[in-house]
Amino acid sequence: MGSLIHPIILGIGEGLTEFIPVSSTGHLILTEALLGGGGPQAAVLDVVIQVGAILAVCWLYRARLWTVATGLGSDPGARRFTGNVLLAFLPALVVGALAHDFIKRVLFSRWVVAVSLIVGGIAILAIERLARVRAPAHDVEELSPELAFGVGVCQLLSLIPGVSRSGATIMGGVALGIDRKTAAEFSFFLAIPTMFGAAALDLFKNRSLLSVHDAAAIGVGLVTSFIVAMIVVRWLVSFVSRHGFAVFGWYRILAGVTALVLLGRA
Repeated sequence: MGSLIHPIILGIGEGLTEFIPVSSTGHLILTEALLGGGGPQAAVLDVVIQVGAILAVCWLYRARLWTVATGLGSDPGARRFTGNVLLAFLPALVVGALAHDFIKRVLFSRWVVAVSLIVGGIAILAIERLARVRAPAHDVEELSPELAFGVGVCQLLSLIPGVSRSGATIMGGVALGIDRKTAAEFSFFLAIPTMFGAAALDLFKNRSLLSVHDAAAIGVGLVTSFIVAMIVVRWLVSFVSRHGFAVFGWYRILAGVTALVLLGRA
């Protein structure tokens, strides 16, 4: 995996983009292309580095997660919280496991990423303009099971690189009538089982590609994405509560068009 500069750059990109609706996987694929990387080994590094960003969520929300874990036996709110996250995780668990090889072989394309960025940007602008809060809930445990499952179905779109996991879940939640803050926090919590599961599956399926020499690159990438994601998660909820998501829609369109131009010249 070469110089440690490579995983540092990828870690910064992952931490910056994992929780905002611009597609961290898409940006990692395009960054790999610019850095001259790519291939199965690089794809594994891209997924595993995402774990650093998820660990940042676990750390920032550690008190909340601990309260839920210790209250499962006695607190109905903790059980509703856990049930909603698991319900939303279920579609990705089933479809992701069944379609994993197809997604990696066919959809992990720079062209797919570029087009998905543009389409997703247009979708964000449309949802921001048309969606209305119809499901008053100020916390994850206040969401109905139907809404939680609906967000999980929306998350399936993120199996296409460039769509964005956070974009599909946050904007899917907003489209279903959930307020921006609750949709963003639900996306954070849903990322924990989703991304840990994706990383574990990728490591298992590609274990023969990795060696002890890759441990340093993975470790540096993890730490970098953890630190950067800590900063982004603290900022994001406050930002979207006041300003919405339109800026990310315009950014996606610009990034996608730029990528298409560069790919066309390659």
